[in-house]
Amino acid sequence: MAKDCTHDCSSCGESCPSRDRESLLKKPHELSDIKKVIAVVSGKGGVGKSMTCALLAAAAQDSGMVTAVMDADITGPSIPKMYGVNKRAMGSESGILPVVTDGGIQLMSMNVLLENEEEPVVWRGSLISGTVLQFWTDVIWTGVDIMFIDMPPGTGDVPLTVFQSIPLDGVIIVTTPQDLVGMIVEKAVNMAEMMNVPILGIVENMSYINCPDCGRKISVFGESGVDAIALEHGISAVEKLPIDPELTRSADLGELEKRGDYLKDFLGKITSQLK
Repeated sequence: MAKDCTHDCSSCGESCPSRDRESLLKKPHELSDIKKVIAVVSGKGGVGKSMTCALLAAAAQDSGMVTAVMDADITGPSIPKMYGVNKRAMGSESGILPVVTDGGIQLMSMNVLLENEEEPVVWRGSLISGTVLQFWTDVIWTGVDIMFIDMPPGTGDVPLTVFQSIPLDGVIIVTTPQDLVGMIVEKAVNMAEMMNVPILGIVENMSYINCPDCGRKISVFGESGVDAIALEHGISAVEKLPIDPELTRSADLGELEKRGDYLKDFLGKITSQLK
């Protein structure tokens, strides 16, 4: 990228990742209306990325925004379960229609396309990436103010497809306190920076537990390193979430959509950065 980049590729002759990404972007379905798109990513699995995505969407819907979730984790879809969705997606002559949750969130996930939600998806990477792209190009998303994309962990085929093919307004990175995870988070941060996609914030999940007796915060998995990572990369919005059995219970019961209050303050911090 040129040092004095204006991010307007039409007036620039430089060859850089911004121009490459611009040329690969795909248009959504012609009947779709999507204003902002945010990807929720993690460097590895098991850090609570899908739960964070589901909570952010619930907070957005609870704040009055028309909200959608694209579950791009094709082989490990979990958003429908967290929202208690058992319906199947329908289609029309125009395209595929997303499932709408009880709270009004538009949702597309592999699990709403399968006859049996416990059926494994045993596909190669190219087919998985193609399916994610179809969620963008073939699904009719109606009047969406903000869409969250729940990405599979890592920096492989699907994240690369999403970064290159979908016009992202930013990403949110989810991590946990361990040093190993912190190292892997750097990979996700660096990928976003390489693809010239803004990093809107970092969520450190399982950051601590509140002692039920004395109320003291106990760092079960070690001291947090997220502030140092955020400072290094100029990321202002940081959220540290506790280990919360009630939140896990809500997800298991399919009631996570009712927890729209949980990340509402953090949502305000990240949406304030969107143009």
